[in-house]
Amino acid sequence: MASRTLVLPLLVCLAGSLAAQDQKAKAQALVKEAIAFERANGREALLRETNQGSGRFHVKGGDELYIFVYDLKGTCLAIGFQSQLVGVNRWNIKDPDGKPFLQEIIQTGQAKGGGWVDYKYPNPKTGKIEAKTSFVESVDGMVVGCGIYK
Repeated sequence: MASRTLVLPLLVCLAGSLAAQDQKAKAQALVKEAIAFERANGREALLRETNQGSGRFHVKGGDELYIFVYDLKGTCLAIGFQSQLVGVNRWNIKDPDGKPFLQEIIQTGQAKGGGWVDYKYPNPKTGKIEAKTSFVESVDGMVVGCGIYK
């Protein structure tokens, strides 16, 4: 009985960790797909496919993944979820801990191969501030990213 008591929480934790890794892989793959799409079809096509509700990089029902695109000065060019942010410069935005996460997103995106940025952000599903991580890369003077909640 004692061994079951220890094993069940371990299995639940392991399942949660695997699900998070799966979401991270999907987020990174979506960024790579968006960059390949931009290279094949151009900047305007990427922005359109991200901003349009029916676009391939816009959030879909039942999913949390979407692409966001910023210029190197922090202006939102496209976002597959919160369309009211398009055209807004968010360079100085900070998370609740005071972290200027968009600046880090842009800097990380410009690094060779891109990378992951951790910050806190409101989760639209729960309405709460939660830990989030986003994979970002740059293309054509823009940073393209996709994030997941941890």
